Amino acid sequence: MPFMKIAVLLTTYNRKQKTLACLQSLQDQKLPAGVKLEVFLTDDASADGTAEEVKKAYPDTHVFHGTGSLFWAGGMRFTWQQAIKHRPDYYLLLNDDTVLDENAISILLSSSSDQLHENIPAICIGSTCDNNSGQISYGGWKLQAKGRWKSSRIHSFTSYLDCDFGNANIMLVPHAVVEEIGILASHFTHSLADYDYTLKAKRAGFRVQVAPGFLGSCIDDHGRNWKSYNTTLKERISYLKSPKGLAYKEYLYFIKDHFPMSYPSVFVKLWMKTFFPFIWDVLKK
Repeated sequence: MPFMKIAVLLTTYNRKQKTLACLQSLQDQKLPAGVKLEVFLTDDASADGTAEEVKKAYPDTHVFHGTGSLFWAGGMRFTWQQAIKHRPDYYLLLNDDTVLDENAISILLSSSSDQLHENIPAICIGSTCDNNSGQISYGGWKLQAKGRWKSSRIHSFTSYLDCDFGNANIMLVPHAVVEEIGILASHFTHSLADYDYTLKAKRAGFRVQVAPGFLGSCIDDHGRNWKSYNTTLKERISYLKSPKGLAYKEYLYFIKDHFPMSYPSVFVKLWMKTFFPFIWDVLKK
């Protein structure tokens, strides 16, 4: 394989030990010959000394400093904007609480074979396992009906699978995709930016695939902030509007852009979950 550069993109906030474990798993990668990793990390004003520890333990890492209000999507956009100046062949989006298996990047790169993709660049997503439950935590998703916001997770231990969108806990993006559709959309503060990006890539004619097996571990913490019981209506409305909650305006923007036919039902569900959480907990099962 000829010389190839991969820019690894991270953002972090007060997760020093997890961030260091993630970076160690990058250092431990068994890379194909000629492949070089260059790590770009935005620390969003962590108070636990993350930035200082990263530079001490991994001095080659490009560390940038945020304002403390970037959240995940904002931090990743800032990191990506810095990395793009170096014109790498690939961008590896990686959550700082993800620990990669030693062959993860090699498996992701194998998805970029011309034989697999008929010369069409493809985003490759790595599934992660929640070590607490032993179940899949993040990965790729397949839409169950065209134009509708209803999906199911897909995963195989042996094959690369085409999917419609995915999580960016582990996501390899070829430079050709970035040249065509850019980076994560500025409309999103925290969540949904990765779903939006992969859906846009599909819309632009690129492929999105899930690599076989589990390429790393990451605890599934989505939805853990939602507690329908023992909360006031004011607290639930705050969660509805919060970037780290349901991100009401951004979520409806996302639905209107990608799944306009699902807009009415999504609107009703968001408010039902907020105003009538007990009913919601029954109906969602």
